[in-house]
Amino acid sequence: MQEVYEFLKKCGVYYLATADGEQPRVRPFGTQDIFEGKLYIQTGKSKAVSRQIQANPNVEICAFADGQWVRITGRLVRDDRIEAKQHMLDAHPQLKGMYSAEDDNTEVLYFENAEATFASFGGAPRTVRF
Repeated sequence: MQEVYEFLKKCGVYYLATADGEQPRVRPFGTQDIFEGKLYIQTGKSKAVSRQIQANPNVEICAFADGQWVRITGRLVRDDRIEAKQHMLDAHPQLKGMYSAEDDNTEVLYFENAEATFASFGGAPRTVRF
């Protein structure tokens, strides 16, 4: 999982895919954190992406850097604890102008039953489960 986290950090931006009924939705994200041994991402509960995740928590992330990419599939689980939110905000202080650990909008989610597949044009894919 640490390798997945480091790769997402290196990429800066990754793309999160959700389902909106029958329509896939993809948008850029840039938050990642490891808290209590789990890989977390962050969004706002007021956003459509949050509603989509709550309706169908199965998501996929894709990120690319230096000729390699990773696809992460798994189920996202909301963590409403202030400690989890604060840990994310401390890891990404630029979010503190928009979010607070105590507000009702900040949402942090961790991956459950996740699988990350690293691939490139020149090598065999490699899968990590966490």
